[in-house]
Amino acid sequence: MTMAAAAAAAGALWLTGCAVAPVDVPSVDTPNGVPAPLQGWTMIWTLLGIFAGGMALNLTPCVYPLIPITVSYFGGRTTGAGAGAGSVVAHGLCYVAGLAVTNSLLGVVAALTGGIMGGLLQNPLVLSAVAVVLVVFATSLFGFWELRLPAGLTQAAAKPYPGYFGSVFMGLTLGIVTAPCIGPFVLGLITWVAGIGSPLFGFVVFFTLSLGLGCPLFVLAVFSGYLDRLPRSGGWMVWVRKLMGWVLIGMAAHLASPVFPVFVETWLLAAVAVAAGVHLGWVDRTMDDSQAFLRTKAAMGLMCFALAAFLAVSGMMRGAGVEWKPYSEENLQEAQRLRRPVVIDFYAAWCMPCRELERFTFSDSSVVERARNGFVMLKVDLTAGGDPLHRRLMQKYGIRGVPTVVFLDAAGRERKDLRVVGYVPPERFLGLMDAISKAGS
Repeated sequence: MTMAAAAAAAGALWLTGCAVAPVDVPSVDTPNGVPAPLQGWTMIWTLLGIFAGGMALNLTPCVYPLIPITVSYFGGRTTGAGAGAGSVVAHGLCYVAGLAVTNSLLGVVAALTGGIMGGLLQNPLVLSAVAVVLVVFATSLFGFWELRLPAGLTQAAAKPYPGYFGSVFMGLTLGIVTAPCIGPFVLGLITWVAGIGSPLFGFVVFFTLSLGLGCPLFVLAVFSGYLDRLPRSGGWMVWVRKLMGWVLIGMAAHLASPVFPVFVETWLLAAVAVAAGVHLGWVDRTMDDSQAFLRTKAAMGLMCFALAAFLAVSGMMRGAGVEWKPYSEENLQEAQRLRRPVVIDFYAAWCMPCRELERFTFSDSSVVERARNGFVMLKVDLTAGGDPLHRRLMQKYGIRGVPTVVFLDAAGRERKDLRVVGYVPPERFLGLMDAISKAGS
């Protein structure tokens, strides 16, 4: 369960390619407002991964020792007349609420910088610099240097207060006390949320992280009699911290991937997975007397090798992809003459979800065949920016971010209910193609 949670955290961060990258566009409102960055099962699996990542953070050396202290604090709230199990539950909920408020506000603030961050992330130099920062923080988790906060700030955050306010205050300040271990992980998540630029999404992401971080402590507080069944502290916690470091390395590689050609991106991520497997499974000298820990290390190494093999094979099996034409009025008129629907892809090379669409959806054999036989496929490349034609098109269609895929019927009218913002899998895209084809017929 422990390693599964940590692996789920890694999977959540590798899902960052499903975000919507904001672009610098004129102030034009879309008919239905700004769409959600993630939808459907992608949203559900991402939030489950973030929740699991929050639970895994409890296993780091900065948080795990706080578990008995926190549970003892909650147990102390039950002393006195009229106190009991209900009081522990109430204090536990106050604690989780305080933790959620702090992190959720952090997510909202990060998302409100989305316009600035999204514009900066159009620059390959900025992408590379952010990736380097994540790698530097990963080296902290590997133990090469220590992230420390001022002692006065840590002592003030750890100061106990009576009553329910004390429980809320503990939750509010948990992030300060545990920052040396969870800070790099949270900063990586902040980079992702800021790039998406949705305050509501930022709130949901960090609220989910808070629930994952606080849920084990809440459960142990309510059932404090099971505290003696927890694994004892040991070298395995240092190993989990290094695992989080590799999660940041993977996120850095994914963030910097738009700087490289698509085939380089695939092999770069596979190389990170292999390096993580070798280090975590066998090279790392973290010792623990538990045989289960040694088996877990080997299992994690094999899981990383399996992930690397999956990435490599999926990259080699990728098809030729859809044949795109540049957007022009002549191509639109040709589509109307042929009575064919039109797909317009607003794309940018620095946009990670755009590359996910190219890699998975637009390379799917069924999508390619369907596009070849019944559609006119047009692409608007916004990588460079500044093109007057592209700005007019963005105003005309109300484009607020990339990737955005617009569907026009055979008469040249947009079906706004079919518009795609962000990544969608091939199966869903085929359904949208069928819908616009039936409308035209």
